[in-house]
Amino acid sequence: MRKQIKYTDEDIGPLRVVKDFLPSPDQLILRDDKVKITISLSRSSVDFFKSMAKRNRTQYQKMIRSLLDHYASQHKYSARNRADRTGVRRPG
Repeated sequence: MRKQIKYTDEDIGPLRVVKDFLPSPDQLILRDDKVKITISLSRSSVDFFKSMAKRNRTQYQKMIRSLLDHYASQHKYSARNRADRTGVRRPG
């Protein structure tokens, strides 16, 4: 059982106005640079992502985007290391 809070009717002291320091709602949205593309995927892949998205209460396109971003970042790192070891630079 939680301890019950007892409030008293006491003076809270002098008040002061605090400047609005919170960012506006549009500044809270993290925006990635996105490019619209058209892609054809197998029915089974789309069905899989749709079922996983429904189970996790998210959007299936967001899941696919996240998967591709993760894959690209992992391989970008390994390609950079491979180029450093061989001395060959790859574009990108």
